[in-house]
Amino acid sequence: MSHATDNRPRALLAMGPGIAGRLLAEHHHTRLAALTRTDTRLVAHDLADPAPEVAAALAEAEVLFTCWGATPLTAPVLAAAPRLRAVVHAAGSVKHHITDACWERGIAVTSAAGANALPVAEFTLAAILFAGKRVLGSAQRYRSLRTAHDWLTELDGTGNYRRTVGIVGASRIGRRVIELLRPFDLDVLLYDPYAGEDEAARLGVRLTTLDDLCASSAVVSVHAPQLPETHHLIGAAQLAAMPSGATLINTARGSLVDEGALVPELTSGRLHAVLDVTDPDLPPAASPLYDLPNVLLTPHVAGSLGNELHRMADQALDELERFAAGLPFADPVYGDTLSRSA
Repeated sequence: MSHATDNRPRALLAMGPGIAGRLLAEHHHTRLAALTRTDTRLVAHDLADPAPEVAAALAEAEVLFTCWGATPLTAPVLAAAPRLRAVVHAAGSVKHHITDACWERGIAVTSAAGANALPVAEFTLAAILFAGKRVLGSAQRYRSLRTAHDWLTELDGTGNYRRTVGIVGASRIGRRVIELLRPFDLDVLLYDPYAGEDEAARLGVRLTTLDDLCASSAVVSVHAPQLPETHHLIGAAQLAAMPSGATLINTARGSLVDEGALVPELTSGRLHAVLDVTDPDLPPAASPLYDLPNVLLTPHVAGSLGNELHRMADQALDELERFAAGLPFADPVYGDTLSRSA
């Protein structure tokens, strides 16, 4: 592309080692080079103590293109980037690297949280439908029995017709899950302290309290952000209120569920769980979660991985194109709402 008067912004890639190779395919590099003046192969892993070539690029950068593992943008880091006007984050939450210094400087921020929400919602939909059919337990039983069995009797009472599903949190992911559930014959409840009756009506769900949601739902799926006030949001009382045989799904953050109260409910067999996140992130080797037949434990794979990272790259590049054209971001992140979002 020829640029007689080249007004394209200068950009710098900033993310953890090995991330850029997974995030960006060749066509992403081509598009990035067309939109900006940058060395698309230069990736800054440490902006706090940069190598000379990174320091030189940072000093000229008008936009940072970030992903997982980006250096926190503290005041000293920003001081080394006097021309910086925007951060385009090709992943979900920006909390790990966007600091108060960014907002004080007036830096515009956007993220690909909307793109990252899609695979989490898809994972959750599969988990909800499989929970209703008791797929995990029956598959394990089938493998162990290896003989004819009266499955109609054993699975009597299961199924997804007019089952009640409770969604905890009208986040991006929570809303997407609600959208994906619409074609099915399910009744959906929502708990979110920031959602009103009008919004619930638009979403096609019934707004209720957390305790009522837990007591009324065959499946409870957690989609709230990790905040001080959501620590152990699903605690002993909420777990005890869930009907026997109900399933808890957590694809949000492990700290939202009181694991100390959950494990006895699972060990007894009273509840089932699909846990893509735990607290700590890696359960101890002796944790019963690894072996319980009523628990599907996965290693935080609901979010973007594999070729799904390219969806985040596409959204981030769309935002970068808007920035290069002098347009506002389509999906901006604001400092005053970040405190109550993921």
